[in-house]
Amino acid sequence: MKSVPLVLSIISIILLMIYGIDVMIAGGSGDGLLPFDAMTRGIGLGMPPIILSFIAFFMSKKPPFKGLGILLIVTGVLIIIGGAMFFISAEESQNTARMVGEGGGLIAIGIIIMALGGIKIKKSSTK
Repeated sequence: MKSVPLVLSIISIILLMIYGIDVMIAGGSGDGLLPFDAMTRGIGLGMPPIILSFIAFFMSKKPPFKGLGILLIVTGVLIIIGGAMFFISAEESQNTARMVGEGGGLIAIGIIIMALGGIKIKKSSTK
């Protein structure tokens, strides 16, 4: 049962890395490695890691699993970095309020996922 949450967390990190690389290559143009516009890229590569992280945490709620906690913290940090990038790109955008709102939401979600990772590490240390 420990391997499924671990695999889900690794998939989350891989998707976030692909997302980040695609955004960096696209720059402001929207043409990255993958043939997606910004919204499709965000929905297809950004939402699944968030969902998979929560699933991984709740699947492994009972057994102590420090490695999963570390992976959740890494996922949270990557999401926070993505949220911070919204703030940076908001200066160049005409839709500043929307960009700042999305960035703030991502940072909040990243903090929650990092907290779940911390909880997982703390529970595995006490047993």
